[in-house]
Amino acid sequence: MDTTTKKINKPLILGGVILVMLLSALDQTIVATAMPKIVSEFNGLSHLSWVFTAYMLASTITVPIYGKLSDIFGRRGLYFLGIFIFLLGSGLCGFASSMLWLIVCRAIQGIGGGAMMVNSIAIIADVFPPAERAKWQGLMGGVFGLASIGGPLLGGWITDTFSWRWIFYINLPLGIIAIAVLAAALPKIKPDRSKRSIDYLGAALLTITLIPLLLALVWGGSQYPWKSWQIISLFTVAAVGCFGFVMRERVAKEPIISLSLFKNKVFLTSVIITFITTMGMFGAILYIPTFAQGVIGVTATYSGLILTPMMIAVIVTSAISGQIIARTGKYKTLGIIGMIIAIVGMWWFSTIGVDTTESMLGMRMVVLGIGLGITMPIFTIAVQSAFSKKRMGEVTAGTQLFRSIGGTVGTAIFGGVMNSQLASRLANINSDPFVKTMQSTMPNSPITNINPNTVQTLLTPEAQSQITAVFSKVPSYLQGQLSNSFNHFLGVIKLAFAQSVSHIFIIATILMAAALLIMFFMPQIAIRKGDHPEFEEIGIELEEELGQFDPEREPR
Repeated sequence: MDTTTKKINKPLILGGVILVMLLSALDQTIVATAMPKIVSEFNGLSHLSWVFTAYMLASTITVPIYGKLSDIFGRRGLYFLGIFIFLLGSGLCGFASSMLWLIVCRAIQGIGGGAMMVNSIAIIADVFPPAERAKWQGLMGGVFGLASIGGPLLGGWITDTFSWRWIFYINLPLGIIAIAVLAAALPKIKPDRSKRSIDYLGAALLTITLIPLLLALVWGGSQYPWKSWQIISLFTVAAVGCFGFVMRERVAKEPIISLSLFKNKVFLTSVIITFITTMGMFGAILYIPTFAQGVIGVTATYSGLILTPMMIAVIVTSAISGQIIARTGKYKTLGIIGMIIAIVGMWWFSTIGVDTTESMLGMRMVVLGIGLGITMPIFTIAVQSAFSKKRMGEVTAGTQLFRSIGGTVGTAIFGGVMNSQLASRLANINSDPFVKTMQSTMPNSPITNINPNTVQTLLTPEAQSQITAVFSKVPSYLQGQLSNSFNHFLGVIKLAFAQSVSHIFIIATILMAAALLIMFFMPQIAIRKGDHPEFEEIGIELEEELGQFDPEREPR
């Protein structure tokens, strides 16, 4: 697809794409804020995780499929289709009358969200030359930081002022505006579909691989034990599906994810680093708000905004990083510097404890945010520069797929490590004087069944208020003693939780160090200052240089 054949309005396209990405990113943070009221209305606490899992499954599975289809049929139509499906799912979510309805409609949203995400990044790659693109990739990374900051506030205000249903309805006017802007700005480019086909079998095998894999990672250690037949069966099906998918992609005329991508050194190192860093980042950062609320003692409302210093640092440094890449055309040294700063930030987080204050936590987040922000634009820019435009959707989707799976794997693994650490550190908790007292006086109290899940619950101010309210029901001469022993009990579980979180960040530091080591092996290729009609020839030459070019697939 050649965007040079027609003069296009780049600022208008950029504005429309940013609006679409903001729409998708805000949806996640707004929904999280409104979930308590949704769960209360539908009495669906046991299905809470599925509201997020359904969206994640649908979007992760469809990203590589949409990426390949956009290379074949063009981005414009699939982009509009994704936005339409997302808005349809949003409207249906607003009309939900049960948790099952909401979960199904969230999956519909995810199907649209997959197309929105991969095509947003690919359209920027189509419209802007590589060097100029670096400026805007940093800005688009900042969109997610902005959503993380503004989403909880906006979600809380909408839910309290109107209704939780309006967190979905608000997507409709914003989406319509985005469609109108993009319809006017995106050029109608007729893609070359000659000798191109759709790999339906590959798409089916990819789905068979990803659904059980992601479900096993989400359910393992929470819904079912890791060694249960359910989890083992899911991993087995995923392994069989993966084997079938690899075999199919070796012979498919137009594979969903071509195995030849992994022969490209830039792509291979980028997806490995992206997978590892996302795994460490999501798995570890997940526990910062809980630590702030349970150990430091910030309010539940503020704990949702505790990541703000890190997100601001990410927004600022990702924009600066993009500008540096645009001016110099270099990214490897910048990536190494960013990784080192991120490692320092992760290691500094491993020193947190019960004496950590809110300001000390904020300083750590700023350092970590600077490191993550510097590296954020690098891998997408490098990968897109290593391939011709005809494969932009496929390679962009490949990096997004590994980013999504990395976050899911990290969340699952660190969740298991967290539970194991808490169980080990609280092995003798039943001998605590407060627990013994509660067992003898109130055998039905939640204190009598201490486990990693109840520990995190007990660290919330709401749970502690409920427990102290119970003290009035015991004889007055026991109330003071009970209060003192409860404070001692809280100190014990806070220490165990803080030490467990510290252990999580030690592992995350090791993962980031591994990513830094791989970064040294990443090739440094020149980021072109501009595109011209011979762009495809340059892209093919670059693929050939990096050992990935297939003359039968991409004729010169």
